Amino acid sequence: METEKRKTGVYPDYFYNYIKLVENENLGDALKNQIPEIQSFFSSIDEEKRDYKYAEGKWTIKEVLQHIIDTERIFAYRALAFARKDVNTLPSFDENSYAKNSNADKRNWNELTEELMAVRKTTDFLFNSFSEEQLNTVGKASNYEMSVKALGYTIAGHLAHHVNVLKERYLKV
Repeated sequence: METEKRKTGVYPDYFYNYIKLVENENLGDALKNQIPEIQSFFSSIDEEKRDYKYAEGKWTIKEVLQHIIDTERIFAYRALAFARKDVNTLPSFDENSYAKNSNADKRNWNELTEELMAVRKTTDFLFNSFSEEQLNTVGKASNYEMSVKALGYTIAGHLAHHVNVLKERYLKV
């Protein structure tokens, strides 16, 4: 997969599906402005819908929420490692294995949503701590190269993507 330098950083083409959802915003604003929006959105989901999945083999809403949390943590770690000039190639992760082993179905909804808010706040602090040079630093994860800045946009876009999926396929909003 080809990796290109863009205004949002260096990333392989397949990450554009997430990045395009937030690329017109300042990175700091994109991360911070989602906090009240997602807090309001997830608190509006009725209790009886939280274990709903729209088709066989799909994740429940709780599992989607846990997936967002897990992915944000992993991408934030990658951003930290790249910004600190870690020369190691970071491993990939299998989101389906993570979901299967997350125990999301047994988790308390309020704790899950609070965890998402806490993770996002720490992500916001992390990205605010990076210099422009660090944001432009490129590292390697799995079989691709990606900049710290592009990881930030991916984090924000990934969340926006899944909120859209929840609205369209789970909640029909």
